[in-house]
Amino acid sequence: MPLTLPKTHQDKFQRYRASRKARGLKLLRVWTVDPHAPGFAEEARRQALLLRGSPEEVEALAFIESAADFGD
Repeated sequence: MPLTLPKTHQDKFQRYRASRKARGLKLLRVWTVDPHAPGFAEEARRQALLLRGSPEEVEALAFIESAADFGD
């Protein structure tokens, strides 16, 4: 009778990744800004004020509104 070793967390994750890869998926890791980081709120506010009323803001808001209405 073959000896079976206990499955570790790493083994489980490797099997999970292999099954996803077999389905044609690829693991993607993304670094993003931490909204709790010091200075984040101030920088977001500064950038929002720079965009206020600009054509880019109007276009972005129109896109968001149309996406929100999609399916209604």
